[in-house]
Amino acid sequence: MKYWHETLAVAQRILTELLRRRRSLVFWSIFPISVLLLNGFILAERAKLTTAKAFESAAPATLVGAALFFSCLGGSVATVVAEREQQTLKRLFISPLSGTSYFLGIFVAHSCIGIGQTLLVYTIATFFGAQFQGSIPLGCLIILLSIISYVGVGFVLGTQFARRTEDVNSLVAAFGVPLLILGGAFLPASLFPKNLLELAKYNPIYHMNEALMGVWAGGKGLSDIAPHFWFLSGFAVLMVGGGWLSYRRMLSVERRL
Repeated sequence: MKYWHETLAVAQRILTELLRRRRSLVFWSIFPISVLLLNGFILAERAKLTTAKAFESAAPATLVGAALFFSCLGGSVATVVAEREQQTLKRLFISPLSGTSYFLGIFVAHSCIGIGQTLLVYTIATFFGAQFQGSIPLGCLIILLSIISYVGVGFVLGTQFARRTEDVNSLVAAFGVPLLILGGAFLPASLFPKNLLELAKYNPIYHMNEALMGVWAGGKGLSDIAPHFWFLSGFAVLMVGGGWLSYRRMLSVERRL
């Protein structure tokens, strides 16, 4: 129960601060909607698909490549950096808050945002006639693993490489944008040359995109997307461990400052 209460306290504080800055939430809503509309109409025109089929294909890529990436990865980096700048971490030294609870609190807070964006993206896609072709529980599990992976990566980047708010945009751009392109978020992976496709297999965003696309746009089951699913599962577990170790290292550094 101790971890549960600590996790909820951290998540509530982060969400309260975000609600006070409503501008960020508005932008996090506008961005995935605009990307979804662009992807959907481009696919419908260039790939000669019906509007419904185009939005079925555009929704997974938009969700993992635009919505969750910037809110869960970029948002978690910004949260950690803000905590350091506001000296919030100094207060943690005299509190019984554990690193696990702190990580889980950030995860829960940004999961709430990610779930909201998921509902938003698929509501818009459904409006244009898109339908879920495969297992909804399996798709939700893939989204959950994607959120864990993004928050974990953001936690590691925020604790180890970013020191000021100005570092956030450059850090996310340097690490994230090439991975987004290589993951098939903006260009379908089917267009990649063979050498880039081999490289993409080491990119978690590629596996997020292919897994969710296969389930919710292609109607595939777990056995059909097993390589993507298990890669994503292993990466999510690795990022949870990496996030916890990064938190411990960050505290040791902050104590010496």
